[in-house]
Amino acid sequence: MNNIKSVFSIKDLENLSGIKAHTIRIWEKRYDILQPMRTDTNIRLYDLVSLQKLLNITLLHDYGYKISKIATYPQEKIPSLVREIISSKTAKSHAISEFKMAMMNFDQELFFNTYNWLIAEKSFKEIFHQVFIPLMNELGLLWQSDTITPAHEHFISYLIKQKLLINTEKLQILKQTKLDKVFVLSLPMNEIHELGLMYLNYEILLNGYKTIYLGESMPIENLKDLKKHFDSIVFVSYLTVQPEKDILDSYIQKMSDELLDDTTELWYIGRMVEFIKKEKVSERINVFNSITELVDWI
Repeated sequence: MNNIKSVFSIKDLENLSGIKAHTIRIWEKRYDILQPMRTDTNIRLYDLVSLQKLLNITLLHDYGYKISKIATYPQEKIPSLVREIISSKTAKSHAISEFKMAMMNFDQELFFNTYNWLIAEKSFKEIFHQVFIPLMNELGLLWQSDTITPAHEHFISYLIKQKLLINTEKLQILKQTKLDKVFVLSLPMNEIHELGLMYLNYEILLNGYKTIYLGESMPIENLKDLKKHFDSIVFVSYLTVQPEKDILDSYIQKMSDELLDDTTELWYIGRMVEFIKKEKVSERINVFNSITELVDWI
């Protein structure tokens, strides 16, 4: 447990809860909702109990409870109230908070309990779009602000990947219903951010198509081999950090030269697509700004 981050600054609490540090200080001063520890230089520090309490208070506040009223409740009533008011309206924010706590504590049990609670009411697709995508977007910002470590991000990402693999396997054993094209999914060399591509694989299977999932760091020349085995291929690449901006256009050009013909298409998605020069994109190349946009195109 020594490796778990268990002490947080007020800035960490702001990043994790979405409540401004100034507001947290006001709530402390007026209503005594948190009791921070203090360093010798009078800097506020908070423990995991305070973080959990603030996340619960945030949900109650978003639901319409006044801070002055929340402050009068005994400690045990706040989580009890949260459980009572959770509905489809609040499930998203509550689940994201619970997944954050699971991540901060490296708590697999809390992750699975929260997921099981969600899956009893929602489809996996709904959970991914409503909870996992917003959560992963938040985690990127938390990592950049040093609120969480790469270990936290890897921990929660791996658990989400497990759920993706389980749900993907359920689709892989079904007979494909659409035979007009095959989707080949891969990441460029040195690209290791696989979660988005894995979810696209799930969505394409859900739409009845055959997929060939090749994963990370796939050389273009190896992709070319697939053309010997399948007709009408859509090559899908998820560009999160690779290729870098200065070589992106040459990478797109190389893929075009090696893979494009009348039976193939190139589809690109990911953070780096904003740097693709649209005037260099042919009619057999599609660039998507979001997973939803790509899935709608299928």
